[in-house]
Amino acid sequence: MTTNRIEGIGACVFDAYGTLFDVNAAAQHCAAELGDKWQPLAELWRGRQLQYTWLRSLMENYADFWQVTGEALDFAMEALEIDDAALRERLMELYLKLDTYPEVGDVLRRLRDGGMKTAVLSNGSPRMLQAAVDNAGIGDALDAVISADEIKIYKTAPAVYQLAVDQLGVTASQICFQSSNAWDAHAASNFGFRVVWVNRFAQPRERLPGNPDVMLDSLKTLPSIVGIAGS
Repeated sequence: MTTNRIEGIGACVFDAYGTLFDVNAAAQHCAAELGDKWQPLAELWRGRQLQYTWLRSLMENYADFWQVTGEALDFAMEALEIDDAALRERLMELYLKLDTYPEVGDVLRRLRDGGMKTAVLSNGSPRMLQAAVDNAGIGDALDAVISADEIKIYKTAPAVYQLAVDQLGVTASQICFQSSNAWDAHAASNFGFRVVWVNRFAQPRERLPGNPDVMLDSLKTLPSIVGIAGS
């Protein structure tokens, strides 16, 4: 993996779903009920969730991420012939407390201890993000939790990335943005952020505008990449 240094960074900003929080965790925690359908459900649910954000943005017909997540789950359950209202409710509640990836808490605190501003910038609704942050116990390591809901449009709209610039008081080029979603990493780079693509599952690169500065397979080495001493 590439381990280049990125100089001149004043804030590290993180995508939430897939980057800090494991989007497959809700379905995996219901594996006993879902059997061998848990992974297909997780993948179809996530795929439709993202597609609905992009399509709603293009349609100029916004609904918050909680609604979109529920509609995507409904599609996935119907496609896989799962008719269970109680299970649907459990899956949605589990989405409010997704597991974090193992390195997340330590990395965030190393950044904060090193004097770096930290924030989340996500499509998630404020309620969803606050629940996930609280469940993970990482609120003390974040300066801000920023939701696209503030402007009622989703990534990859440039205005979403501008929210981090405005709220953190640094220029785009001083923000190092981390995302496991390649489309998000490219869009953030195209906007003007320095970008770390956290390619957890060895995916091929996207053919999109923008070019992530660094590719990692986890967040573990991020503090040293942005110049935190002792990391």
